[in-house]
Amino acid sequence: MGLGDEVRKLSRLRGTAAIRVPDGRALTRTTEDRALARYGDSFVITLRATLTELLVDRLDGIELGVTVHAVDHEAGVVTTDAGEIEADLIVAADGIHSRTRETLFPGHPGPVYAGVTAWRALLPRRGLRVDSAETWGRGLVCGVHAVADDLVYLYATDLSPAGAVHADERAELLRRFGGWHEPIPTLLEAADNARILRNDVYHLRTPLPAMHRGRVALVGDAAHPMTPNLGQGACQAIEDGIVVAATADDLPAYTAARLERTTSIVRKSMRICRLTKARHPLAVRLRDAGMAAAGRLSPDLMLRSMDAVLGWTPQERASNGQGPGARV
Repeated sequence: MGLGDEVRKLSRLRGTAAIRVPDGRALTRTTEDRALARYGDSFVITLRATLTELLVDRLDGIELGVTVHAVDHEAGVVTTDAGEIEADLIVAADGIHSRTRETLFPGHPGPVYAGVTAWRALLPRRGLRVDSAETWGRGLVCGVHAVADDLVYLYATDLSPAGAVHADERAELLRRFGGWHEPIPTLLEAADNARILRNDVYHLRTPLPAMHRGRVALVGDAAHPMTPNLGQGACQAIEDGIVVAATADDLPAYTAARLERTTSIVRKSMRICRLTKARHPLAVRLRDAGMAAAGRLSPDLMLRSMDAVLGWTPQERASNGQGPGARV
């Protein structure tokens, strides 16, 4: 897409990444250099808003702020508050509780609750050393990543009934994570409660029969909502966009290219979610010991386990058929 260099300039590179336990001990880790050697590129951490701005700047004729009321997938007509729009292709990216998905597949059960709730916050770094890490406890997870402009992205999950209400999210986080390794407690102490987001986590346990119907293609969370454990929600939406652009006049080919892959990633992410949900002390000890042993035997374990996800390459359509594309 020609945005790689701009993204790298605006983002903070990961030096190292690790999975830790609450006292700070690393179970397994990897480095930016290993990722570069394995995939030909590294990881970067950037704000979603930053990436969105870069993408929107590349588009012409965009009209924002229009509310969609209905979609006719056979006629290719979108009904909005500004009137009807007829289109050769309609791309529905209306999120995890997609009304378009419900319209296209009215008998589908839709997303189900994964059993965990998630907090997210952007916090000032305040001179702290912040290495990219995700820490696993008994049913608890907390991740920290430094991003641009001296900010830290912190996320956390815990088992919770769906729809639980907390009067003070910061207090809830401190109650759960205040005794964990630094910099987690110090970051949370400085958090602004009003800027902490919390959402229950849902995933699509039953895959859709297709990712399109008529002239409508579903992308991202509208097509395959997943738990955040692989960090692949927005990444898979970008892959969807690349493929739907290449198959705009042949949406069955879009489904054929994307449905099996995204279903596999949804399931893999949920398997990791189940590992993080373990609360029984024996189960947690066995999980942690297994990860530590595997990490010692294979220093590239974190990367190798992601090969099927990170090794994807788009297939560009050409007049003579399918040909290999560049890595993204």
